[in-house]
Amino acid sequence: MGLFFRRNKQEEPQQTKALDEGLGKTRRSFFDKVSHALMGKSVVDADVLDSIEEALIASDVGADTTMKIIERLEARVARDKFLGSDELNKILCEEIEDMLCAGETGGEDIFDFSAKPYVIMVVGVNGVGKTTTIGKLAAQLKGEGKKVILGAADTFRAAAVDQLTIWAERAGVEIVKQQMGSDPASVAFDTVKSAVAKDADVVIIDTAGRLHNKINLMNELTKIRNVMRKVVPEAPHEVMLVIDGSTGQNGFNQAKEFTRATDVTSLAVTKLDGTAKGGVVIGISDQFQIPIKLIGVGEKIEDLRPFDKKEFVESLFKA
Repeated sequence: MGLFFRRNKQEEPQQTKALDEGLGKTRRSFFDKVSHALMGKSVVDADVLDSIEEALIASDVGADTTMKIIERLEARVARDKFLGSDELNKILCEEIEDMLCAGETGGEDIFDFSAKPYVIMVVGVNGVGKTTTIGKLAAQLKGEGKKVILGAADTFRAAAVDQLTIWAERAGVEIVKQQMGSDPASVAFDTVKSAVAKDADVVIIDTAGRLHNKINLMNELTKIRNVMRKVVPEAPHEVMLVIDGSTGQNGFNQAKEFTRATDVTSLAVTKLDGTAKGGVVIGISDQFQIPIKLIGVGEKIEDLRPFDKKEFVESLFKA
């Protein structure tokens, strides 16, 4: 399947199966509670709504977003006195899908590659899968004919540079790096300059994954932006925040800190295959109104996939 261009309809069943499996723990956690609440019920009453609220909270949807969903359900129940439990899943799907903010640039593309080089700056704390996400993204773009250059601007951790180098070799793309402790902005500048000279299509810049003092974080990311703009005035075209979906509300807190420190334009949510807390995707999308562009539902390169809110909700609510 062409991840960032048009979907290959013949491969969609296989991709949907992978998503279903990846969201399995969250789906089972949620529906065990909802199914128990509906047992023996012919209508959706206050007890059912309370149980749905508990299930949403347990899935880490978040208190504010959960209350929005419950209020909408209550309005539907009040409007239709005979709303049956059979209609509940359909209504929940509709309300949750309406809350999700997905990234679209037209058609089924999720990035606008009209700019060249298209510069993506990736932010996020250590351990969320940031470098792995960059590597998978680079491999998929390379597979679709894009010339990609990576910038190892997380110069504070040797492991980050080493890991990104391994991914660059695996993906068959170029990487720009400097010595440990080098100025991250200098690496970003060299990367973008190299991309322009070599007529690259996409630049992906890895940044330090530290939730240190917010002012320092803001200053560091601002400096990286400014030096890249000396070469490409519009850079970065995308600031993608990577969040570990398995950390639940901690991921929500990370989003809050990074959106305060810099202008985040999109989200990638990883590790959804290993958690029952996948509802955090709904809460983060609703509360921050930042498009989710990528989700990770497995270890394979193709398990980093574009976020389709309709497909996500349908998979989450499959019996």
